[in-house]
Amino acid sequence: MAIENRVTYPLDEAVDFVIIGSGSAGGILAKELSVNGFQVVVLEQGPFRTAKDFTHDDLSVFIFGELDGGGNQVHQQTFRQDESEVATVTQQAPARYAQTVGGSSVHYTGNFWRLREVDFNERSLLGPISGTNFADWPISYAELEPYYTRVDWEIGLSGAPGPNDSFRSKPFPLPPFPIKSSGVLMERGAKKLGLHAQPEPHAILSGPLNGRPACISCGFCMGFGCEVNAKSSTLAAMIPDAIASGNCEIRAECAVFRIDTDDKGRADEVFYIDPDGNERSQKAKAVILSANGAETPRLLLNSASAQHPDGLANSSGFVGRNLMYNSHGAVRSVFEEQLNDYKGVQVSRIVHDFYESDPARGFYGGGGIDARPFMAAAPLLFSLAGGRPGGPSWGADFKANLEHDFTRSMFLFGSGTSIAQDRNNVTIDPTHKDRWGRPSLRITYRDHDDDIALAHFLQDRAADIAEAAGATHVWKQPVEHQSSGPHLLGTCRMGDDPASSVIDKYHRSHDVPNLFLCDGSSMVTSGRGQPTMTISALAFRASEHIIAAARNNEI
Repeated sequence: MAIENRVTYPLDEAVDFVIIGSGSAGGILAKELSVNGFQVVVLEQGPFRTAKDFTHDDLSVFIFGELDGGGNQVHQQTFRQDESEVATVTQQAPARYAQTVGGSSVHYTGNFWRLREVDFNERSLLGPISGTNFADWPISYAELEPYYTRVDWEIGLSGAPGPNDSFRSKPFPLPPFPIKSSGVLMERGAKKLGLHAQPEPHAILSGPLNGRPACISCGFCMGFGCEVNAKSSTLAAMIPDAIASGNCEIRAECAVFRIDTDDKGRADEVFYIDPDGNERSQKAKAVILSANGAETPRLLLNSASAQHPDGLANSSGFVGRNLMYNSHGAVRSVFEEQLNDYKGVQVSRIVHDFYESDPARGFYGGGGIDARPFMAAAPLLFSLAGGRPGGPSWGADFKANLEHDFTRSMFLFGSGTSIAQDRNNVTIDPTHKDRWGRPSLRITYRDHDDDIALAHFLQDRAADIAEAAGATHVWKQPVEHQSSGPHLLGTCRMGDDPASSVIDKYHRSHDVPNLFLCDGSSMVTSGRGQPTMTISALAFRASEHIIAAARNNEI
């Protein structure tokens, strides 16, 4: 991590930009703005870890919430399925994300799917869906493609095009990872069924790139930070350049609680709690909010004022609405021979034959299926949750199953669309507060019937693949209405109409001209289950337009 050229800005002098959040969007925006000469302060509520700080400690990561700020006992997020219920604090946070410099890009699995052309204009192709806010994006795949390519080469991707992928202007910078046992089995099963398995694109380096090393195949990608910087987090790929520019100050362990506006209605000051528990504020000429699809609307709603009684940037009433988790259906399978799939990246092959919505299915939605070890890559996690469905949960037979299944397990995950609905939203809980004293976020969520039908459909296809591949046991995990998710999408959507969106297609707030929002909240539709690459591409695109506007004195 470059440490030279570190800068410290005074609190009472307005910097060009304050960026709230340092993840897959905020980290990119920080780098792009600072290397182009703008003064940038990044406020991140998690600590500043580097590669040497990451471990393979299952207990610390999965049980004690090392990377996510300590779990929901700290966050006090609440959940309910509908507005008739009183929301309660759940054991697992309804909005799951990392609290660390680099955000969730530090602990993601690295599966990076581009959206396709259909994702941007699906409402026009299929028509409305009653009772939902299903809509087209104000931009197209062609407009975003150059920025997807920047993600490929500047963030760092490994992969190869699939048979039905959308066009790309440049090849992948690195080849795909070697196929794993689960990939071989997926290919075998898919071929028997007339389906097409293709290499999984990864935001993990299969070879050296941009001064960073290749993956060492430790197997601890899912949920863990990378101790060699081969995972293409913004911590590894963007933040060092931002700091080295001499224009970017990273303030870690600083929890933002309000954005203020001046008498002209412009954002001018960001209030936060520093690492010592003191309330501070930073003056700013412009503010960029990239906190994620749950924290961004929470901060806007908590920034209500006489000028903005319903929350900052919320004249439309769309702040917090249309939360999408993506739909999911899982299959677990066991094989006679050892797979030893715990080595290397999680996923090496995917099936995208069911990507597009098909009216013949009787419901909206599409998605992809991947094969992976899942929890069979983390010994402690498998010992806690790896018991066979319906089998013993204690004793000699339980232990014998764990010993047998750990090296012979393959999980298949169907990941697909969610539909935007008013009833799925982020609001402010009236009674609970987090450890900083900020009013907690409250999530209200119940999957659309089509989302549940899609999850079952993809799960059935995944079970077919496992059986065709020769699994000795196949179990379908129960498909239930979701109460938690790491994909936090759609809650401050972009659009041309200020009455039905929060930001314009350049990520500028319709209400506050020097306030920009860019993260999963910007997305209009959910995509097919892996949104992070699109969030990163949107950040590269947003930075280009923000820089142009700033240079033209249009902010």
